[in-house]
Amino acid sequence: MDIGVVSRSFPELTNEEIADLLSKNGFKWTELCFFARDSKYWVYNGRSDISGLTDEESNRIVEAYRRKSVEVTSIGVFTNLLEPDDKELELNLKYFERHMEIASKNNVPYVATECGFIPGKRGVQADTYESAFQRLLESVKWLTAKAEEYDVYIALEPCVLDVIPSAKRMLDFIYQVGSPRLKVLLDPANLIANSSEEDMFKYLAQHIAYFHGKDRKVNDTYGRVVGDGDIDWPLFLRLYHEHTEGIPFILEYVNINNYLEIRNRVLKMDELSSGEDG
Repeated sequence: MDIGVVSRSFPELTNEEIADLLSKNGFKWTELCFFARDSKYWVYNGRSDISGLTDEESNRIVEAYRRKSVEVTSIGVFTNLLEPDDKELELNLKYFERHMEIASKNNVPYVATECGFIPGKRGVQADTYESAFQRLLESVKWLTAKAEEYDVYIALEPCVLDVIPSAKRMLDFIYQVGSPRLKVLLDPANLIANSSEEDMFKYLAQHIAYFHGKDRKVNDTYGRVVGDGDIDWPLFLRLYHEHTEGIPFILEYVNINNYLEIRNRVLKMDELSSGEDG
């Protein structure tokens, strides 16, 4: 099967060097976060000064990958869409919109994010769950309207640690947003504690934009590389081929020292998934 790697796995390299590395080793896709030695713009769960990320600069970066035949599946934003301060949320949404504009100008189909969280209060909090969910719903409805204008799609990544912690709740959220511009960034490690491998595909297969390839122990907080957690990868990959063949599968949590090893693990487990069919 074809495999990709998120670009932020190699912050010590320039975008040109990352593209060359991926191309020489047969990787097909990347999720592009503007986080490399020559583009330090990406931050997690917030926003950064992207005034230097001009149309020309963003095009230079995207084309670095395309010249090496690495497809830029998505631009990763991962800001906080349920920020409780109205002014801060407005700035987060405008920050996200700028990334949609960049994606549109460069013919990148997806712009990706998690739900977001308040540091120190991540997860389902009984006293704020409904209000946080509503905040997220309003944010994503606004973003999908903008996505329609820019002709791009939002790829939202649900997670057990956030206000959309299962595959079934993600499907319900999609229905509530009510826009075809909302898709799913499916990271099985983020759902395995609440959703089985089968349930991820049962509820979300037709809505998946692309996959993150990483793993997690059911009772761990943080993810691990593929093969170091509790996901049944031969089963997951068999379901992948049955329901989502060809949709980008992009490794996360790897680095320059182990990305080939982890790629080979995936290929080995993919062989086992074919064996299960036979």
